[in-house]
Amino acid sequence: MEDFLWHKVSENEKKEIEENAKFIMKSFSEKLSKIDRRIPEFLIERRDMERSEEKGESCENDFRKIMLENAPQKNKDFIISREKKW
Repeated sequence: MEDFLWHKVSENEKKEIEENAKFIMKSFSEKLSKIDRRIPEFLIERRDMERSEEKGESCENDFRKIMLENAPQKNKDFIISREKKW
């Protein structure tokens, strides 16, 4: 079983591996050179840096109460959470 997993590479195999690697790198670089690297203008252009605040939707009157009831840890009117725990 060891012979299957590892064997000494002959000089001919080294040359063949080197040629295959060169062929792969050359074909890859040719494909990369054909890619259009320009960034479309619609991705760059931005007139406003902040979104405009519009009229928000109304929520249920007991939203705050429901949120606090569902919070695992709370202190009066605040939800206690941990920082940077992913």
